[in-house]
Amino acid sequence: MGMERRGEGLRPGRTLMSTKPTYTLHYWPGIPGRGEYVRLAFEAAGEPYTDDMDVKTLGKLVMSPDVVGHPPHFAPPVLEFPAPASAKRAKTQAGQSVSGGGTQSVFISQTPAILAYLGPKLGLVGDVEGEEEAVREVRRAQVNQLVLTALDLSNEAHDVHHPVATSQYYEDQKDEAIRRAEDFRKNRIPKFFQHFEQVLSSNPAKSHRLVGSSTTTADLVLFQVLDGIQFAFPRRWAALEKSGKYPMLFEMKNSVAGEEKLKAYLASNRRQEYGMGLFRHYEELDADE
Repeated sequence: MGMERRGEGLRPGRTLMSTKPTYTLHYWPGIPGRGEYVRLAFEAAGEPYTDDMDVKTLGKLVMSPDVVGHPPHFAPPVLEFPAPASAKRAKTQAGQSVSGGGTQSVFISQTPAILAYLGPKLGLVGDVEGEEEAVREVRRAQVNQLVLTALDLSNEAHDVHHPVATSQYYEDQKDEAIRRAEDFRKNRIPKFFQHFEQVLSSNPAKSHRLVGSSTTTADLVLFQVLDGIQFAFPRRWAALEKSGKYPMLFEMKNSVAGEEKLKAYLASNRRQEYGMGLFRHYEELDADE
C-alpha cells in the first residue's frame, strides 16, 4: 500500500510509493480515531493517500473558511482532493491546497459523508457490473444506512468514558462512567450485536459481509468498531464470543481482517495503536456482563 504521511514524529512528505496520491486525509496525530474509518477504505481498496497529521494545517482546515472555502468544517476528519476542472469554486485566500499543493482543492468533512463520497470511487459499495443505476442507488443508500448504525455504536462506546462532558477529564466523571458502562455492556452492545447478526444472516449472498458479496464501507466501519470494543472491553468481548449468540458477527470481523491488503495494513506501523481516543480501556469499566 502506498501512502505519504505528514505529522508528528515523521518526516514531512515521506512517500512510500512513486505515484502522487490524489487524496489527503487530515486528522489528529497519535490516535486512530474517526480518521481510521477513512484510512481503512483507502487501505482496503489499495488507493494511495496522504495521511496528514500536522496540527497547524488541521487547525486551518477546521477553523478557517478563508482557507477551505464554503462550507467551513466543524471537526476532523477532513478529506482533501483536487477540484474538478469544470468546478466553479470561489477563490480562497490561499488559492491552493493547504498542504502545499499547487492546485485548487475541495474539502469534505464528517466521516459518513467522506465514506459516501469515496465508496463508489473505491469500489466499496457493492456495485455489480451491468446492473441498473437505480438498483445501485438503493444499495449505496443501504450501505450508508449500515455505516451510520455502526457509527452510532462507535459514538456510544466513546460516551461510556465521557458520559457528562467531552471537555472534562475521565477522572472528573468516573462515577458516571461506571454507571454508563454497566448499561452499555449489558444492554447496548447486545442490542447492536443482535442487529448486525440479523443483517449478516439475512444477506442472501451468505458472504460474511453486510451487503452483497464484496467488502463495503459498512463492513470496514463495523470491523473497526468491533475491534475498538474488543480493545476497550476485553472481558465483555470474550463473554459475548463465548456465548455463541453472534457467530456470524465474529466470523465477519475475522474475515475482514484476513483480507490481503487489510492484513498487511493491520500488521504495519501505519496502523496506529489505541490510546486516548474513541476507544479507551479502563479496567473498572469492563466486566463479563
